[in-house]
Amino acid sequence: MQISNPARYTVTAALIYANGPIHIGHLAGCYIPADIYVRYLRSTGKEVAFISGTDEHGVPITIRAKKEGLTPQQVVDKYYEQIDAAFKELGISFDVYSRTSKKVHHETSQEIFKDLYDKEVFVEEVTEQYFDETAQQFLADRYIVGTCPVCANPNAYGDQCERCGSTLSPLELKDPRSTLSGASPVLKATKNWYLPLDKMQPQIEAYINEHKEWKTNVFGQCQSWLKDGLKPRAMTRDLDWGIQVPLPDTDGKVLYVWFEAPIGYISATKDWLIQQNGSAEGWQKWWQPGNAENGETKLVHFIGKDNIVFHCIIFPAMLMAEGNYILADNVPANEFMNLEGDKISTSRNWAVWLHEYLEELPGKQDVLRYVLTANAPETKDSEFTWKDFQTRNNSELVGIYGNFINRAVVLTHKFCEGKVPARGALEEIDTNTLRELEAFPARIAEAMENYRFREALTFIMDLARLGNKYLADTQPWHAIKTDPARVNTILNVALQISASLAIVSEPVLPFTAAKISEQLGLKATWKDAGNADLLTAGQPVLEAKLLFEKIEDHIIEKQVQKLHDAKRMNELESKTVTAVKPEIQFEDFAKMDIRIATILEAENVPKSKKLLKLLVDIGLEKRTVLSGIAEHFKAEEVIGKKVLYLANLAPRKMMGMESQGMILMAEDRDGSLAFVQPGKDVWNGGTVN
Repeated sequence: MQISNPARYTVTAALIYANGPIHIGHLAGCYIPADIYVRYLRSTGKEVAFISGTDEHGVPITIRAKKEGLTPQQVVDKYYEQIDAAFKELGISFDVYSRTSKKVHHETSQEIFKDLYDKEVFVEEVTEQYFDETAQQFLADRYIVGTCPVCANPNAYGDQCERCGSTLSPLELKDPRSTLSGASPVLKATKNWYLPLDKMQPQIEAYINEHKEWKTNVFGQCQSWLKDGLKPRAMTRDLDWGIQVPLPDTDGKVLYVWFEAPIGYISATKDWLIQQNGSAEGWQKWWQPGNAENGETKLVHFIGKDNIVFHCIIFPAMLMAEGNYILADNVPANEFMNLEGDKISTSRNWAVWLHEYLEELPGKQDVLRYVLTANAPETKDSEFTWKDFQTRNNSELVGIYGNFINRAVVLTHKFCEGKVPARGALEEIDTNTLRELEAFPARIAEAMENYRFREALTFIMDLARLGNKYLADTQPWHAIKTDPARVNTILNVALQISASLAIVSEPVLPFTAAKISEQLGLKATWKDAGNADLLTAGQPVLEAKLLFEKIEDHIIEKQVQKLHDAKRMNELESKTVTAVKPEIQFEDFAKMDIRIATILEAENVPKSKKLLKLLVDIGLEKRTVLSGIAEHFKAEEVIGKKVLYLANLAPRKMMGMESQGMILMAEDRDGSLAFVQPGKDVWNGGTVN
């Protein structure tokens, strides 16, 4: 059952791992929708706590630390600061952006674990888990890779196959191996504490079935898990990075990251109040059931679809077992956003990173917010392309939205001395337009309240279109010649539309809305939107400044090329050195006559893309060699080069010519060739021993 009239809202946005930067997939899936919703609620006068932070425990952190040669703490410090700064610059309006490495989080997580332990909620069980004998440690799911039993992907993780999306357990993998040492792990007994989701299923099922209003993807995924039957899940892990299990004799055991991470919303709320007031006093009103005196609190989780099970089943089960917390009223999870025809992948560097976007396209925060909202993966996966980004900016933000506001302000300065003109008698087109204006805020609000932000944005743009059409139909630039009083009315109506547009746009386009409000001298909230008298006759209007500017082709081409360059570099970095060829004897090597030679002449071989015809001086004589290096070097570039030359290779006919011997080259990881040259000017014919 939905809470119909809450006294306040606790809104959370997923705690992202502090093991790398934020990319547009994160923004479209979770953070921009959450920010739009919160900004809307605040504009309507609601009391809201907007909570998020970084998840600083778990295996992804330790994997990144090993990769970067840092400690886990250094990794989380680095990425927390980067993520926090990027969110602020994009205008994500968290009340608090906290960290799960904070003392208040450790204490809160341990308190809840100990409470469940004391209530005998957990099932203590000894099981066999994979252990790396080389690294001498138990392996978390992400430290195990093997062949997926579903799609045969040879590099599936112990918890999930990223190729087919199947949820797995390490024991299901074929040919498992440790990512730490590459060794085949062995099974070893260990004790952990399990949350008995199987026993709790009726209670969880009842909770889920109370929320048939949830998005289809969320409700459907929950039903799928319930249909398969819930299984106990370990709430502790054998790791050395995380929150210590608060029980005796548990060294080397930490709380499961998906036990303590969602508790991070609660501890972040405490952290927020500590930062504000020096004390966490009062945090309960945001998390514990209300009463007739203070009313109900509505909890909403914004997440991506890969976190549905944790927020809709596991976290609620923990809170049910504890008994003193509210449960989520809604979990409006989005699907995934793809990029230029491919899945976003941090490991392949196929992503648009927020901190780089902000640096390379300064002042365009609202453009990104607009495009990601207009193309949000609300009901199915969507795709971001730089061409669509350019088109939406140029055609919609510049051509429709910005054009209307600019025309209204410019014409006010041209015909009305830069002041809001008085409205005279209304004609039918004026009354119809004002009637339409009045209806927009309710339509937009209804979409916002039901998490349909793409639809809300469509209505916002339709309001800008209404303004453009009104000016086009009334043509004040012509009316000024015969009826200046009529122009006053037209521009008054246009400016009233502009004011309402600023109010309803603010959740999506906060920077733009602030510019319009400053331009119009507007101070208003959502309840004022749609009002035909928001602006008072005579109040000054600042001179027009372009809200958006066209984005040229070369800027887009640079971003697309950057993506492909990053992908290529990642592919090259992941290349491994070729394995050593089968062993030979010294006598085999001694048969090879490798000498120093100088290239005297070079020319392209007709009808061949690969071959250069070389004349080389090997000291004893000059020889002709056909070398397959034409795609790497121009003929004139190689003349005069000292090279290594295999002199006793049997001659070979190619393209009707005989090649005598071979020039030895080194191949780089990107497939490019390089000459292997002596360190000093060795004489031609000098041998390589």
